[in-house]
Amino acid sequence: MGIIAWIVLGLIVGVIAKTLLGGRAKHGIIVTILIGIAGALLGGWVASEYFGVATEGFFDASTWITAILGSVALLLVYHVITSRSGSRGPARWFARR
Repeated sequence: MGIIAWIVLGLIVGVIAKTLLGGRAKHGIIVTILIGIAGALLGGWVASEYFGVATEGFFDASTWITAILGSVALLLVYHVITSRSGSRGPARWFARR
């Protein structure tokens, strides 16, 4: 796929992942695209390395499914990291739980 296809895939998948997680993700469109692209790469790599699923092209269903799953995973990690950095330390973070 070309760079424009990666950006489009990243944007669409990032928005889908953000929607699936509900209101938890509070970030802009650039972060959404970057997480979507990174999620597509991560999902494609995991699918091919561990499950033998080949992600071929832009319109292939396996490409979209693995990209969405990878983006959701990265978005969850991003949420955990950014929610911790907003507090004043570990004691306050544990107190909220």
